[in-house]
Amino acid sequence: MLRKLGYVVLTTVILFGVVVLGYLAPYFSRIETEPAQLVVNDVTQLNPVVVARVFNAETESGLIQQLVSSQGNVSIGGGRFSQGGQTAAANSLHIDMRSYNKVLSFDQQSKQITVQAGIRWRDLQAYIDSYNLSVKIMQSYADFTVGGSLSVNAHGRYVGEGPIINSVLAIRVLLANGDVLTATPEQNSELYYAAIGGYGGVGIILEATLQLTDNSRVQRVTTEMRLTDYRQYFNQQVRNNPQIVFHNAVLYPPSYQDLTAVSWVTTTMMPTVESRLHKPGTAYWWQPALTDFVADFAFAKWIRQHWLDPILYSRNAVHWRNYEASYDVMELEPYSREKHTYGLREYFVPVTAVTDFATDLANILQRSDANILNVSIRHALPDAGSILAWAPEEVFAFVVYYRQGTDKLAQQHTDLWSQQLIDAVLQHGGSYYLPYQLSATPEQFAKAYPRAPEFFRLKQRYDPLNRFSSQFWQKYQPNQNNSAGTL
Repeated sequence: MLRKLGYVVLTTVILFGVVVLGYLAPYFSRIETEPAQLVVNDVTQLNPVVVARVFNAETESGLIQQLVSSQGNVSIGGGRFSQGGQTAAANSLHIDMRSYNKVLSFDQQSKQITVQAGIRWRDLQAYIDSYNLSVKIMQSYADFTVGGSLSVNAHGRYVGEGPIINSVLAIRVLLANGDVLTATPEQNSELYYAAIGGYGGVGIILEATLQLTDNSRVQRVTTEMRLTDYRQYFNQQVRNNPQIVFHNAVLYPPSYQDLTAVSWVTTTMMPTVESRLHKPGTAYWWQPALTDFVADFAFAKWIRQHWLDPILYSRNAVHWRNYEASYDVMELEPYSREKHTYGLREYFVPVTAVTDFATDLANILQRSDANILNVSIRHALPDAGSILAWAPEEVFAFVVYYRQGTDKLAQQHTDLWSQQLIDAVLQHGGSYYLPYQLSATPEQFAKAYPRAPEFFRLKQRYDPLNRFSSQFWQKYQPNQNNSAGTL
């Protein structure tokens, strides 16, 4: 009997090992390929756009000369992590900002830094870490450029913060006529509030002065609960707790009834990892393989919730704040996006509607049979005043991570459930985030961003020939002035 049981166990282990190796094998031989130079795409690989020329910005004078000596539409790109053509327009002059990446000034005492917009957050973090300083607000991954994050008015898991605009002291913006203006909340304020969160519509953000904060050690603390208990828990334990730096709640599909609240609390304990920052160029293999596994099987989602995450969260983890803010998006990158790809959607609701919207979200996603891997609930304080504000009031954000097919039918299916979620969030007085696929109808965009007419009036002032363009603006900007033509 024991021998037979041993055979069963051995066979199970071997089969499990074969499955695991099957998922991991492609990642050990991953070959990175560069797209054709004149095709601009985004991380999903769903939006290839043929542009007329690509200009790699390196100096301000060279960039101005290129802009004023050219004709036609201009598109602007950084890390290209937006997922709906926000960085490209067909036949445009595409400005690639990634080489425009210097630190221009730094004041350790006032904790302020001025950088060129093409610098990646990871490089900025490397510069300030030795001074034991940290970025005040940014998204969860450090591969993005600063200018790109400002253009989408990004946010992260920071408690007591909100959109990135709340930490931006000043920007310099290149206008379509070649003029460069400094914009702050007091000087050229309309340009400041239009350019941040403006998706490159009014000009090119050249520089940004950011308020920094202290680096610190943080320890992970987790609590499991029902969704219905989360708002009270957040208000009592998280919202006004100055010791909590990062927080989000993991809402588990497919039931969307249970969650794990994850907080990173300041501590004096020694870090459990040696590095102060994630090392760039790390070869990730098990993380994307695990993502593929969870996406492939319904039972794998159960395993993730009831086995993998409890094991992960049972480990005592103490990191530096900069380590927790310097993750590489490659840890999520699949071996191939040929047949399937991964994307994000995000929905913002007033804090009083968090439970009701979550119920609607669950019903829509279950009914549509969408392949959802994760829903992360985050909190944000109100926006400082950007015109296309996604948080005009205090909100909870629902970040939906999913897998879809790359064929036309799969795209139509994704568009359908996305539009249904937008309708639901609008009914609760909320909004949706703009950096993702362009599933929303123009009518939904207008309802979610009621100050859009004000933005378009400013765009007409600063860019009267509508030179700054993209697939995003071509869909949502009404009555476009197409006199810019093509190159």
